[in-house]
Amino acid sequence: MGSLPSPPPSPSPENPLSNYVMVTIFCPREPTQNVTLPNSIELYYPSINTWTNVGTIPGLIDDQVLKDFAMVSLGDFIYIIGGQICHKEKVHVNDDSAEFLDEGIKVVTNVLRYNIRTNQWFNCAQLNVARYDFACTVCDNKIFVAGGKSKLASARGISSSELYDPDHDTWTQLPNLHILRYKCIGVTWKGKVYIVGGFAERENSDVTMPSIVERSSAEVYDMEAKKWNVIGGMWQLDIPPNQIVAVNDTLFSSGDCLNAWKGHIEAYDGKLWNEVDGSHMRNLSTLEYNYENWPLNQRLYLTMAPIGNRLFFLAGYRVGGGELARTKSVVHIFDTSASVDAWRSVEPIELEGEKELCSHCCVVQLSSP
Repeated sequence: MGSLPSPPPSPSPENPLSNYVMVTIFCPREPTQNVTLPNSIELYYPSINTWTNVGTIPGLIDDQVLKDFAMVSLGDFIYIIGGQICHKEKVHVNDDSAEFLDEGIKVVTNVLRYNIRTNQWFNCAQLNVARYDFACTVCDNKIFVAGGKSKLASARGISSSELYDPDHDTWTQLPNLHILRYKCIGVTWKGKVYIVGGFAERENSDVTMPSIVERSSAEVYDMEAKKWNVIGGMWQLDIPPNQIVAVNDTLFSSGDCLNAWKGHIEAYDGKLWNEVDGSHMRNLSTLEYNYENWPLNQRLYLTMAPIGNRLFFLAGYRVGGGELARTKSVVHIFDTSASVDAWRSVEPIELEGEKELCSHCCVVQLSSP
C-alpha cells in the first residue's frame, strides 16, 4: 500500500495508461477488534498494476461510514457527493452466527472535492436536496444529479434534479424528473445526459402505468428547452442496472443491482441491449481455476470504468476467513475494439482485510504538470 506516489508521467507510446488513475472507496465488511470503520480511499494505477491508500473521507467519526454516494471526476479532482452516513449494526441470525447490517444515521447534502495530485480536501457548496442512491454524471464540465432517496429507509424515490457548476461552486435546481427514481444510473451519451432505470414509479402509479414501464424507461435532458423527456424501454428490465458506461458512441452494461455480473457484457445500439461477442467470462463471479493452486473464492465487489476503448473491471475476492480474511484484487480488462481474445486479467494483488465497496469507481485523467 504505502504513501501517495508521484502522479504517473504523461502518456507515452510504450505506456498509454500512464496518466490514468482509478479511484475507489472501501470500508471493512465487518468491524473487528481495534479496527474502526473509516472509508479508505484507494487509488489503482492501471499502467503499473499498483494500489495506494491515500487516506479516509474527512469529517466522519470512528464508527461511521459514508455509503450510497456518487463519485465523479473533473480534471485532477474527484467529487464525493451526498450519500448516507451509516454504522454497522450486529444482527442475530441464529445461535451460532450473526451478521452486520448497515444502519442509516443521516442523509447528507455534503459535497467534498479531493485533489489527486496534492492530496488536499476542499468543502464545496452543498446539494439543495439531501440524497443517496441517486444518478450522477458529468456533461460539459458540469455535474448533474437526479433522483435517489432523501429520507432514511424510504420506500419511494424522489424526482428532483440539480446541476453543479465547479467554476462558481454553485448548485442550480433543474426541473423534476417525470418519474420518482432511486438506484437509477446517470450516463452522458452523445453529448446528452441520461437518467436510466431505477426502482421507479409515478407519483400516482396506482392509477397509471405498471411499474415495469417506468423502471425500464430513461429520461434525457433537453439543454435548450431545459426539460426532461421520457424514453420508453431504454433499459428493458424491471431491475435497475448496476452500471452503464459510454465508450465512444456505444453504451455498455454488465449486470443489474441484484447481480453485478451477468456472465457477459451487453451493448446498447439505440434500441436494444445485445450481448457483445466474445464477452462471456465466467470467473468474474468467483476466483477460479485460472489462478494455480487457489481455491474457489466468492467475489466481494465488482465495479467497472472505461479508459479509451477498454473496460476495466475491478474485482475483489475473499481469501481466508475470520480475523485472517483478506481481499485478493484482480483487474479484468475487456477490449471493446478487439475481434478475438478481448479479455485479459492482470496479476492478482493482496489487499488488507475484507473490503466492501462503498461507491462505484471513477477514472481520473491527470493533466500535464
